[in-house]
Amino acid sequence: MRRWIPPILPLLLAAMSALPAAAEIRRDPVGVNVNMQGATSVFITFGGLSNQVPVEAAWCGDLVPAAPDIGQKCDPGSVFGLLPIRFDQSSQSASGSSFTDIMSIPPSVARRAYQAAARGSDPTFFYVRRFRHLGGGPDEYVFVTCRLSAGGARSPLALLDVRLRFDGDPTVLSVERGQTPPALAAEIAYNGTGQLKGRWEVVLPGDAPPQSRDLLTEATLPPEERPLQRRYTELQRFNVFLPPTGRVVLPGPDPRLLPTAVEGMHQLLLRVEASEEREGDSNLGAAGAGQGIVPAGGVAGFPLPVLRYYVGSVPAAGAFALVLPADGARVPPGQPLDFSWDQRASAVLYRIEYNDSADQQLFTAVVQQGIGTYRAPSWLRERAADGKLRWRVVALGPEGEDVAATVWRWLELVRTVP
Repeated sequence: MRRWIPPILPLLLAAMSALPAAAEIRRDPVGVNVNMQGATSVFITFGGLSNQVPVEAAWCGDLVPAAPDIGQKCDPGSVFGLLPIRFDQSSQSASGSSFTDIMSIPPSVARRAYQAAARGSDPTFFYVRRFRHLGGGPDEYVFVTCRLSAGGARSPLALLDVRLRFDGDPTVLSVERGQTPPALAAEIAYNGTGQLKGRWEVVLPGDAPPQSRDLLTEATLPPEERPLQRRYTELQRFNVFLPPTGRVVLPGPDPRLLPTAVEGMHQLLLRVEASEEREGDSNLGAAGAGQGIVPAGGVAGFPLPVLRYYVGSVPAAGAFALVLPADGARVPPGQPLDFSWDQRASAVLYRIEYNDSADQQLFTAVVQQGIGTYRAPSWLRERAADGKLRWRVVALGPEGEDVAATVWRWLELVRTVP
């Protein structure tokens, strides 16, 4: 005798089978519109991690089952590219249960996806993150659908390129004490549309220099890191609407607000705050990473540049030279060991070298392009046995090769207060 099965039961079983497993990693957003002719950056939240860490990320045109692993991975024959390390601004939460990812699509990947669509393929492609299980379990692949678009109003508001300049575009700006610097502006390329809000700040001589994550836009950071960015002297705020045209020139603060009372290097920072943006905001609840909406308008996959001006005499324009401390300067005890130099356009990194009075190497450090300052560790004083050291900066090219080097300067580290 056949058992009667209620008609609704197969539907319920099918619906239950479509639900994600309890241990499945979720993400939000699950799909976004991306620029088919250029770069795109999108804030993505992954939640539900259980003893798992993110590994590589790739873009591809087709997915295949990842068995014996979990999820769907890229078909090896349809890979458009991997996420470049220099664009990887991702961060895992302290608990390890969630992961904030900044999907920065290079123009080369967008072009390959567009060419594939022009040949008749589906006008969508996929961003796939692999998560490795630290306990030896199967890897899990999680994908986000990318839909080709013109990068207009229905795309997330993201900064693609930012250039800061003074009027006249001087390579090195020098002003006298009390003199008013020229006007400045930010030339910004972007996707999407929405409110661009933030503030202009200045790093004064003697302030702790900003680090790479201090130069990221607020929307590029996970929520728990946003209040931790170092703050500097605020000059002026801005709040402007960006139409879906892709480019804007943002006027800088009133030049009369730029401080020129103290000699030394000053750094102007463009600080972009996160704005609510429907196309790019991340829903923590949908991703299984908590509650609430994370504003992500103004995301960028790179640190914003710094604009510098010097009060007092500076090296000749275009020269690759040291700035501060001056040759033969005496640094009293308790004062931070801050070093700065004029940057070289062709450099990717800078290596700062410190030698003792016998020309034996004491310490080296590496700094990214765009910063131009470095605060040496306090224990460097102890390594310089006689209180004297030499220092210089070497510009490094894309392959790590030496491009240029400054002259050496002497520095005296005073041990006791006179």
